[in-house]
Amino acid sequence: MSTHPTQTRPLFMAVTLLVALALGACGSTTAERAVSGGGIGAAAGAAGAALTGGNIGGGALLGGAAGAAIGGLTDEEDIDLGDFDW
Repeated sequence: MSTHPTQTRPLFMAVTLLVALALGACGSTTAERAVSGGGIGAAAGAAGAALTGGNIGGGALLGGAAGAAIGGLTDEEDIDLGDFDW
C-alpha cells in the first residue's frame, strides 16, 4: 500500500521546521544567520515540494522565508555545537 503525498506532508513540515531551527543559528551575526537559514529553508522547502508533488518554487519561497525568519530570530548562543576537533 502506498502513502499518499498529502499524508506525509505534516511530518515533513515538522522535520523541516526542526532542522531549520537547529541550523538557523549558523553564523556570527544576525544577517549571517538569516542568510544561512534562508538558504537551508529554501532547499528544504523545494525538496519537500518535489517529494510531495507540490509547487517547487512555492516550497522554496515558503521554506526560505521561514528559514530566514528563524535564523534572524536566533541568537549566537541559542545553539552551541561546540568546537570541532578537526
